Amino acid sequence: MARVPYLSKSDMEPADRDLLAREINLNRALVNSPEGARAFSRLGGFIRSKSRLDGRLRELAILQVGFLTRSRYEYSHHIKIGRDFGVSDDDIRALIAETSGEPSSLDPLAQAVLRAAREMVTGLAVSDATFAELSAGLDNECLTDLVITVAFYCGVVRLLESLQIDVEPEYLHYLEEFPLPE
Repeated sequence: MARVPYLSKSDMEPADRDLLAREINLNRALVNSPEGARAFSRLGGFIRSKSRLDGRLRELAILQVGFLTRSRYEYSHHIKIGRDFGVSDDDIRALIAETSGEPSSLDPLAQAVLRAAREMVTGLAVSDATFAELSAGLDNECLTDLVITVAFYCGVVRLLESLQIDVEPEYLHYLEEFPLPE
């Protein structure tokens, strides 16, 4: 159960109702602070629709953050979103293998993206070796966007867990399909 109420458009001032264009639980909780929700949405919107970083690589990085932090909400939502951007079931299985230190069939750039996300989640920063590997496959803008993305989603999972945002029923099957580690 969430620690703050889930609001609906009828609970909000007319000028803020646009914040619930997507009535998912995360947004319904965030609108308890309309200006905070607006700021959060601007950066999230940039990441999703204005960044030049390849959508599949972006979603793999976000899934890695969700998987490592065991964020049921983030992970389940981005399995669905990831599929819209070309993340396959084999990619998700490869992410799980890579996280366990097992080999996968992912291309070297995707492997480096996952490694960078793991390094940022577990050790705060991308190592020099991983950064160099990423630099060989991404230009400076995309590299910066990758770091922004992982940093943002490291914050998102902390927000989700601190506010105890519930996974909506229509997303639960993703957690059954690709369970998080215990």
